[in-house]
Amino acid sequence: MSKPKIAVIIGSTRPTRNADKPARWIADLAEKTGSFEVELVDLADYDLPLFNAPASDLWMPSPDPVAQKWQAKLAEFDGYIFVTPEYNHSITGALKNALDWASKPFIKKAAAFVAFGSVGGARAVEHLRMILVELQTANVRQAVHIGGGDFMAIMLGQKTWDDVLPQYERFTPELFENLLWWTEATRAQRAAEAAKAG
Repeated sequence: MSKPKIAVIIGSTRPTRNADKPARWIADLAEKTGSFEVELVDLADYDLPLFNAPASDLWMPSPDPVAQKWQAKLAEFDGYIFVTPEYNHSITGALKNALDWASKPFIKKAAAFVAFGSVGGARAVEHLRMILVELQTANVRQAVHIGGGDFMAIMLGQKTWDDVLPQYERFTPELFENLLWWTEATRAQRAAEAAKAG
């Protein structure tokens, strides 16, 4: 069986964002495990309008062509690693909007998390976990939380991401191990359901 295909989703779109740096870092580490086929997926490449469809794609086709493109890209993957800053105790508005535009691609797949900001972006991840439960996504327990002190040092120019990220690498093996288990388990079950359906 082929390797599970994983999307590392860059969960911020601001021109001055930081999320692309830890996203590339976790994507490189995931690739180096040899267990996954990995692709960076950047929300900034999808100029999604604020969700305005009569219903989600779970109930009807989305009328917006950019949303259709976004859903098609997500459907290519067996699992996801979300990389998000914390905005006001939550995820970015751009990421929430993108999730509102896409329900079906996430169903019965797996997700892991990398976050940064105050208290390591923990509140953003907890909010994201609740959203993904509604989208029927299996959340792995493990996450990488890049602490507020480290992130503030980056913001103040006292450190760089290259200074900070290596110390968090020790938290990734268990994340990858569990993401692999859940992506393989959910992929096998989706395949069995598809075969049974005919």
